Amino acid sequence: MARLKDKVAVITGAASGFGAGMARLFADEGAKVVVADLNTKGANEVTAEIGKNAIAVTADVSLRKDVEAMTDAALAAFGRIDIMVNNAGYTHINGNMLEVDDATFDLILAVNAKAIYYAAQCVVPVMERQGGGVIITTASTAGLRPRPGLTWYNASKGWAITATKSMAVELAPKNIRVNCLCPVAGETGMLAQFMGEDTPEKRALFRSSIPLGRLSTPRDIANAALWLASDDAEFITGVALEVDGGRCV
Repeated sequence: MARLKDKVAVITGAASGFGAGMARLFADEGAKVVVADLNTKGANEVTAEIGKNAIAVTADVSLRKDVEAMTDAALAAFGRIDIMVNNAGYTHINGNMLEVDDATFDLILAVNAKAIYYAAQCVVPVMERQGGGVIITTASTAGLRPRPGLTWYNASKGWAITATKSMAVELAPKNIRVNCLCPVAGETGMLAQFMGEDTPEKRALFRSSIPLGRLSTPRDIANAALWLASDDAEFITGVALEVDGGRCV
């Protein structure tokens, strides 16, 4: 129960869903956690649940100044950053690719792609000074096996996967490991957008496409992230780990 003892983790999108699951599990495993989210109330609630080993930071990851402030807050509170989890995400509603407007498209790229760039700009120099670190991004099965209806979201997650692999190669000499998770859709606030609507019939149809017969949970994704963040995965970099119940087989 101490696989992340003395480690400091920054997790974006950590007020709910997969991010909150990671924050709780990382803290249980000994990490100090920066719970970063645009949702201040939710971030404060997760932080209060964890206790003294967590701080909440309000951050819009689509803005460089917020990512810089998040990094500064982590260093001020805990003195280092060992693990950076780019978990915040955004999608358009499942539907016709031609009906996604400019503002929605731009926000998808800002949150799902450019935020990874901002985080690297801020965190890589810190990790390099420390002698290493771990970067994890929540990508998606959508970036590996695209399906109609989420074209621009799919493309953004494909970008995240390619960025992960390229960063892994470039940062390996600095002892910075870079991996991403590819979850199948799960019990999060974005589920209705992924399916177009959240109905028992839609859920049953989606579950039928997953060999293990259920949606993902925050605990599933947190367990995978914990392994990638821990020293148990010290020889793992550049991986897009499918956490999908067999969906991509």
